[in-house]
Amino acid sequence: MTTFNNMDLNLLRVFQAVLDERSLTLAGQRLHLTQPAVSAALNRLRQLFGDPLFIRTRDGMQPTPVAGELAKPIARALMAVQDALRYAAGFDPAASTRVFRVSMTDVAEMVFLPPICDRLRERAPHVQLQVEPTPQEDIADALRTGKLDFAIGNLPLLKDSTRHALLFSESYCCLTRKRAGLPRRKALTSEEFLALSHVHVRQREGGHSAVAQALKERGLVRRIGLEIRHFSLLPMILAQSDLAAIVPLRVARLFSAGGPFQQFDLPVALPAVAVTLHWHEDFDNDHGGRWLRQLVLDLLQDYGRNS
Repeated sequence: MTTFNNMDLNLLRVFQAVLDERSLTLAGQRLHLTQPAVSAALNRLRQLFGDPLFIRTRDGMQPTPVAGELAKPIARALMAVQDALRYAAGFDPAASTRVFRVSMTDVAEMVFLPPICDRLRERAPHVQLQVEPTPQEDIADALRTGKLDFAIGNLPLLKDSTRHALLFSESYCCLTRKRAGLPRRKALTSEEFLALSHVHVRQREGGHSAVAQALKERGLVRRIGLEIRHFSLLPMILAQSDLAAIVPLRVARLFSAGGPFQQFDLPVALPAVAVTLHWHEDFDNDHGGRWLRQLVLDLLQDYGRNS
């Protein structure tokens, strides 16, 4: 009978690798094991749990319902071991090769990633940052299980379930291509704003959807000429059309640095949007996570004050 005292914890690493890779060969490469060694470990797991766990199909090794039930507790167990080893080893940013995972919107990627990567290159040149865009409703669980180290954005739904810190408050403006016939004033009137044809960036998460909803509640229903899913397309679209878009001020400045755009204040005052950093309390004392969170806080809070 297998108990905790005689359990080979390496079997859990095999389970996680097969679950992630859906292939015995790829799992073996990840763990530096031969395929027969992975097969032998999987057979031991099957005997231990009394279930096939993974079924070979055309699409790879598919988990059984039992494997699906085991996935979360095994992931938590492996994460706990990793955390214990990290704690014992401490964190040396100059030497660490740790991979950190962060969720952020494409707007945040455009504005925040370059300065974060520059600072990391200076202070932790071997650390890797992986961006994992995650629906807001899934972020809390991903932070809790360690699939994400932190998340950045306008994430009001997370404030009750995560640790969080304010980075800065963001305002929005209207941006369009410079051309004859545009108002010379800094702010658009409601009539001028509504006369424009707008690009709508269709995102459920983030401050952009909240701002669009706030305008609608104030009776400013935009005429939508184009819907897109990503802010990264906006510079090319705006530069080659007479369309307008509601964008964060920092994005407007980024776009205007490389193109002939004109920026206008919105015709009504709207509350600023809070941009926050989120993590899970279980990782408060993770040395590496704490170091990186502080780097991001120092960098983006200064960025907010100086913008």
